[in-house]
Formats: sequence, structure tokens, C-alpha cells
Amino acid sequence: MWIKREISNYINSMSSELVQVVIGPRQCGKSSLLWHLSPDFTEVTFDDLQLRTLAQNDPALFLTNYKLPLIIDEVQYAPNIFPEIKRLVDQLKRERLKKTKKKLKVVFRLTGSNQVLMDKNVKESLVGRAGFYYLNTLSVSEIFSTDSSVSCMKILFQGGWPELYVSDIPNVKYLNDYIRNYIEKDIVLSAGISKQSEFHTVLGLLGARTGEILNYSDIAKDSGVKSVTIKEWISLLERSNLVYLLRPFASNLNKRLIKSPKLHFLDTGLACRLQGWTEIEPFSRSPQVGNMFESLVLAEIIKCMHNYGKLWQIFYWRTRIGEEIDFVIKTETGKIIAMDAKLGIHSVSPTSLPTSFKKTFPEVEKLYLVSIAGKRQALSKNCEQIPISELTEFLLGI
Repeated sequence: MWIKREISNYINSMSSELVQVVIGPRQCGKSSLLWHLSPDFTEVTFDDLQLRTLAQNDPALFLTNYKLPLIIDEVQYAPNIFPEIKRLVDQLKRERLKKTKKKLKVVFRLTGSNQVLMDKNVKESLVGRAGFYYLNTLSVSEIFSTDSSVSCMKILFQGGWPELYVSDIPNVKYLNDYIRNYIEKDIVLSAGISKQSEFHTVLGLLGARTGEILNYSDIAKDSGVKSVTIKEWISLLERSNLVYLLRPFASNLNKRLIKSPKLHFLDTGLACRLQGWTEIEPFSRSPQVGNMFESLVLAEIIKCMHNYGKLWQIFYWRTRIGEEIDFVIKTETGKIIAMDAKLGIHSVSPTSLPTSFKKTFPEVEKLYLVSIAGKRQALSKNCEQIPISELTEFLLGI
């Protein structure tokens, strides 16, 4: 079963780029996406050790073995190929200038799951020559477009890993393997982290804190790891598109505002597994479910931005006396959207914008409450409920 990815049209609309690079966590669907978009492309993967070795030792010879256009999966494992791709792209551009003014089509589509290695090799070699796209696990909107019968509580618990929606593999086993084989090996080893046991402990503590204001000192106290090291590890997870640090709105005119970021996992299934949940029923009654839903809402916003090429800014807004707006979205045109995550369905009640928020953003008249289910409806003149399944559609209309 093919699950339609919303980013497909966005990537295809940028057909004037000669090189397109799709970056995202392992198993999020990068290879399947490109193979679906590129039926006429030759496909190779550097998970194949022999191909990887040839591309690393003699990239020119490697590329002569394949007809362009070409998909290369997990390209970061053979960094010596990037200068050769750069040379070929520049050659094609020169030939176009000499012979014709016709636009060239995409000749390379590359995927990479290890952001550390990608940063070291790809962006430096292909600056100005490639378009970069970020893909994460499935959004709620993408899952519903394929199977509208899936409950949002199941998505919250299971996350958006495509494999879990096309096979019968238990999500606990799948995510255990993912944490062990990808996060604790691929990321940790490539970043040169020697304290793997400590990293695992910190990862679990971070999973328990999704949706919370980040306090490095508390995590350091609970893990026995220095705060500076924890900051480095969180930065690594952020670069790998596994977590997102939601920065607070800052105003020099308002010293009452909180200044620390909130930490959110971009896949709530991964956060649930790190918290130790194995069944959906006890999880749905736990105190953590509210923060987890807040992370799911943020992830839906982030995925919408990446899938449709939106250049929005997102903040949270909170004063020291506890007044809070979960998400403040600033669009390319400067429009401000205020949004809160509310786990309820029929029990969602109309809420007013805090007075201090309206002083900062007098142009904002309405607060949008994102619920886990229900229907889109006006709760009052200045408050509207939006089920998370319709959030992407709403965001594309703002």
C-alpha cells in the first residue's frame, strides 16, 4: 500500500533543480517517496557495502556505471562522491549554456538519514547546486488521507512510522529496534559519542519531558551528565529531526515572558516508547498524554511547513505568572495565528486570549483550539475548534 506523501507535489514543482536532497530520519519513507516520484530514474543504495566502497574509492568510475538520472539512497556514507556530482552538474550547466537555453531537469535525487554526516559533506560540496527537503514521519493528515478510520489516539501512541501502517509488526518491537539500531548506533557513533549508556539515559529523560520547558540542570541532576554535554546531545537530536526546540516569543519590552525553549519529539510514538508505554489504554489515561498531544500538534505544524515549503516562524508564548499560548505562528506575510492544543473532543470549551497577549498582538482576534477529534466549529465569536485531522487543511488556508 502506497501512502501518499504531501511533499510530493512540492518536490516535483522544483524540477529546475539539478540535484534534490531529501533529508530525514531513517525509515520515514524517503526512499519510497523518491522511487514513487522517479519511475524513470536508476536506483542505487549505499546500504550496499560494495557499491558504497566503489563510490568512495573511485566516484567517477562508479557514476559511469549508471545512466542518469539517478537516485542514490543514504548518500552520506560515500562522501567522496559529492565533488564528482558537483563536477557533473557544473558540466551539464556549461553544456546547456553553449547549446541551448532549455531548462535542465533533475539529474540526481539523493537521500540521507544521518544529518551529522550530511552536514559535514553534502551542503559544503553542493551549495548553490541543490535543493534540500526535509521529510519526517507521517503526518496525521497523510495517515487520514489513506485510512480515515484510524483513531488519533492510536496515531498519538504509535507515531507516524510508515512501516507500522503497512505491516503487522508490533510497534513496541519496531521502535525498540529503531532506538537500538539507529539512534544509539548510527547517530551516536557518527557523532563520536563514547558514553552510550549515559546517552541512552538522557534520551529516556528527554522522552519523559516532551512538551515541557527544557531545564538542562534538572536533566543533568537526574542523569549525572554535565549540562554542557546534554546541550550538545540535544543539538544532535535536533539536527537529526528527532526533536524540535520550540523557542519562546521574545520581546525586549516584556520582561515577564519565559525565555527557555520547550522540547518536543517530532514523532510521538518514539516519545511513548522512551516513556515505557506498551499499551494504548493505560497511556490514554496517563498524566503524560496532554503534553504528548501538544507535541503531536506541533509536529503536524512542522510537517505541514516542510511538506508545502512554508517559511513560517513558530513560537510559544508564556508569562511568568502562567498565561500561555501553545503556538504562535507567524506567516511569510506577517500574519499571526494563535493556537492551543486541547486533548478533549466534546468537552472543549471556548477560551479567551490572555489580556497580556492581546496587548502584544492587538491584531489577533481569534484563538484556535486543536482537539484530538470532533468537528471544526465556532465555540464563540473569538474561539474556534479544529480537529487535528483537519489542521493541515486549515493551515494551508491561512
